[in-house]
Amino acid sequence: MTVSVNDLAERLPDVENLRNISRSLAALDAIVMLDWESRYYSYDSTWGADEQLASMKNDSGDEYSIVFGPTGVFIRGFDHESSMSPYRRSPHQPWPGVIDSVPEEFRQYVFEPAFSSGEFPLITVCLWRLSGSDSRWRFGEIEYPEGEADPDGSGWMFDLVVNRSPLLYVGFAEDAYEVELDESAVAAVYDLEPMTQELIGRLNPELLLDEARESLEAIGYPVLGDS
Repeated sequence: MTVSVNDLAERLPDVENLRNISRSLAALDAIVMLDWESRYYSYDSTWGADEQLASMKNDSGDEYSIVFGPTGVFIRGFDHESSMSPYRRSPHQPWPGVIDSVPEEFRQYVFEPAFSSGEFPLITVCLWRLSGSDSRWRFGEIEYPEGEADPDGSGWMFDLVVNRSPLLYVGFAEDAYEVELDESAVAAVYDLEPMTQELIGRLNPELLLDEARESLEAIGYPVLGDS
């Protein structure tokens, strides 16, 4: 059975819930992993004048970007081992259908330099949702490679986004950062409870709220004073 962007579109939350889980994941990573370059999840609430950017990157070359803008939301993912990778084609270019139907409102993101090799878009997964007109996530018509369970990477890349499970993040952090986390504290961040020193201490006993404040405010995560 092939898992693809079609399935991801059914599993993704609506725009506001997608924004909220993205902020939560970024806040958790900012608290658990102090080195920004080593974090998987990030969120920039001031990426553009009217745009916010949620992103994921791992140490293997896989990544995704979610742009929240005035015209809607654009999602791109890149699985570096995918047989649909632009690097597997000659000349290098996205797999047929992946970006062909992207509306004009989002074309700038397809060719955004931060999401490309410098010569072509780094993309194997693409979805979008126009504000006011789309009641569901859209994607292109794609003929996938035969005999592959997850040809575009959509089956695993957005796992923490579509499975809103604190326990899943606990397992992720143990594997990625070699830390053991309090599941109830992770759940509090998933619920966007305002950050306090007490909550930070349950996630990273060595971190002070004031040390994390700038990162959390950049994410747009609610922060209270020391308590």
